[in-house]
Amino acid sequence: MIIRNVARERLEQGDLSLGTGVRMTRSVEIAIAMKSAGFDWLFLDLEHGTMTIEAAAQIAVAALDAGIAPIVRVPNGEYSIATRVLDNGALGIVVPHVDTAAEARGVVQKLKYPPIGHRSMGGIGPHYSLRSVSTGEAAKALNAANLTVVMLETPTAIANADEIAGVPGVDVLLIGTNDLCAEMGIPGDFGNERVADAYQKMIAASRKHGKFPGMAGIYNEPIMQRYIEMGARFILSGADAAFLMASATQRTGFLRKTLQPA
Repeated sequence: MIIRNVARERLEQGDLSLGTGVRMTRSVEIAIAMKSAGFDWLFLDLEHGTMTIEAAAQIAVAALDAGIAPIVRVPNGEYSIATRVLDNGALGIVVPHVDTAAEARGVVQKLKYPPIGHRSMGGIGPHYSLRSVSTGEAAKALNAANLTVVMLETPTAIANADEIAGVPGVDVLLIGTNDLCAEMGIPGDFGNERVADAYQKMIAASRKHGKFPGMAGIYNEPIMQRYIEMGARFILSGADAAFLMASATQRTGFLRKTLQPA
């Protein structure tokens, strides 16, 4: 059996795989809306947001039907949350604050089925439309479809990027640029040459080991373009609240101007 993950398919084709953050929205319609907007994956944020596992699972199931990949960020070390959302619709997990290859191996052990890792089988799930399938067939298909994403957010993580990228079962190295800049003592300075050097190291390590390089936390378009041209492909492109506020502010600004005296 084959389980489709459009986010992974984009990456395997060498294309940009575009994601949008979901922190404020709780309605399942967000899945089809973001698919219609052109995104490939949802970034359901359980690390910083207040979304429940149940809400994440509901949106994930809707995303499967809509043809957009539901990917969930969980707090570091919260594998019971990660495996439950994987069992109930998610097509990938983002684990923040991974600094070493040993930590990355621990992530893989928890999130991949044997023989790659040691994740427990969760029974019939929405990924195969609740049909009964053999355990071996389901494990193989889900290992192939799911994205295991580790976030590099410190200078230590960047220094260890080559070793982290070499861990079997890791699919994406995703720089969390906000935290990386804060750890470097240059908060918000996303165009700094030290940040560019970090992206170069992460992208080179990803290419060397056949992994996918990712970018998160940067929404300034010229800077986004710079790191995409360097090779970033798994792109967190924005978030629901920011998109809503930008569009709403643009509309009210236009309407207020229509009432100004000529």
